[in-house]
Amino acid sequence: MELHHSKHHNTYVTNLNVALEKLDSAVSAGDVSSIISLQGALKFNGGGHLNHTLFWENLAPSSSSELSVGPLKGLIAECFGGFDAMKEQMSASSIAVQGSGWGWLGYNKKTGRIEVATCANQDPLEATTGLVPLFGVDVWEHAYYVDYRNVRPNYVNAIWDLINWDAVEKRLADAQK
Repeated sequence: MELHHSKHHNTYVTNLNVALEKLDSAVSAGDVSSIISLQGALKFNGGGHLNHTLFWENLAPSSSSELSVGPLKGLIAECFGGFDAMKEQMSASSIAVQGSGWGWLGYNKKTGRIEVATCANQDPLEATTGLVPLFGVDVWEHAYYVDYRNVRPNYVNAIWDLINWDAVEKRLADAQK
């Protein structure tokens, strides 16, 4: 995870800053063509930064990763029938992402329910689906190749022992405001 954070996430931040500087110059010059051409870099690097920031905040030592009784656990039961069913659905969806992307547990403000979703590449959940991200699993190989080689299912199964459920619960409370 150290390599993942120090190299990969840092690259997204660096490239986002470059794209934002170019955007500022293009806006100042009224260069609409250049503004439009930066969309891909902003989405990819901005999404990579947003997604990874949430990812790091949602990790905790395995000794403190426990879903307590509360609104999140209740909503999981209501929407999925229980934690194990949600975990199974999210794991299967995350493992099935073709190529690189993310598996997500997101809050739907319109329905008041939580849903499992996936996004390709570094597409940010809320900007592309409208779901507020509660918890994300990075399924790019850079997230797991050092410890899990190319065995994504083992990585996805192991990540459940590292979730900071208190942070996920807070994200839900903030999304419901």
